[in-house]
Amino acid sequence: MIEDKAKKKAALEAVLFAMGDAVETDRMAAAIELEVEETDALLKELMEEYKAAGRGILIVALGDKYQMCTNSEQYETLIRLCHVPKKHVLTDVLLETLSIIAYKQPVTRMDIEAIRGVKCDFAINKLMEYHLICELGRMDAPGRPILFGTTDDFLRSFGVSSLEELPVIQAEKMEEFRHEAEEETEVPV
Repeated sequence: MIEDKAKKKAALEAVLFAMGDAVETDRMAAAIELEVEETDALLKELMEEYKAAGRGILIVALGDKYQMCTNSEQYETLIRLCHVPKKHVLTDVLLETLSIIAYKQPVTRMDIEAIRGVKCDFAINKLMEYHLICELGRMDAPGRPILFGTTDDFLRSFGVSSLEELPVIQAEKMEEFRHEAEEETEVPV
């Protein structure tokens, strides 16, 4: 049984390594001919083994998917190897737009602009370039506007495994933000 378990873990490692992207647990379960719950348990064991061993790669959970990725502690080593790290700078405008999308998704460009009060073409294009957001489809409304949502890269970048882990904004804080926004829009006479 132990050997069989070790072989199944090895198969899961091979799948995660070969796929590169996040893979759904049910797809891996079907590939190794196990129940989803047993596969999920094996993947969680692998995650802990990788973490405990201090390896250069980790397995991360992204909702109902898993992915193999580089341990962030190895970033400096990778920089020395690649010379030019691909590190994206998220300006306040990009963070604000990304926050709206993360909390309101699926959301249209028009909805984002209504909340921000300004055009957001540049921010949306940049966030798509950084693979933090993607098109989720089109709204069934006149003009069929594009719906935007966050990606697995967003979850990975912010160290959360699902959108439910995003911080909840307190009602008092929302009122404070609303008041600040009203003050900013007041024009002095």
